[in-house]
Amino acid sequence: MSQTIELAITGMTCDHCVHAVTEAIQDVPGVESVKVDLASNAALVTAMNADIEKILAAVAEEGYTAAVK
Repeated sequence: MSQTIELAITGMTCDHCVHAVTEAIQDVPGVESVKVDLASNAALVTAMNADIEKILAAVAEEGYTAAVK
């Protein structure tokens, strides 16, 4: 069964940031879909058995900070 994870993301300022965060999260095994919203500085991630720590680390590798809401 898939789970939905809502993340607060800090450091995004433009569409390029949104694209970088989206790509980073999509590359984590188990992630099924990602919707990143610049206006609310949030991401909605649907995943099946994805490691949340790996998702947070992937965002950090791109230079942003993420935390589970």
